[in-house]
Amino acid sequence: MEIAVVWIPADIEPSEPAVAMCLAHLRQHGYRLKGIVRAPWETVEQKMIDGEVDVVVIADPAHLPPDRSPRIEVATSASTAHEDRSAFDPQPG
Repeated sequence: MEIAVVWIPADIEPSEPAVAMCLAHLRQHGYRLKGIVRAPWETVEQKMIDGEVDVVVIADPAHLPPDRSPRIEVATSASTAHEDRSAFDPQPG
């Protein structure tokens, strides 16, 4: 069973709808909840680096900082060498 944390940025209020959405996702996928994190992204990033968690669940891709690490992008058939699309940002990168 994969270990997951829910990350809700501290400035998201009320947080309950986002938490409820994330917890439903965890149940749906059978993840084991390690906790709910309301800290800067770097805190979650360190948990991933340290191998403490396998999955980070968020309620809205807009919550992610654009300069986050790890950076994840999806190559699509519409992408060109000059146009990368972030997995969580609909704007060309």
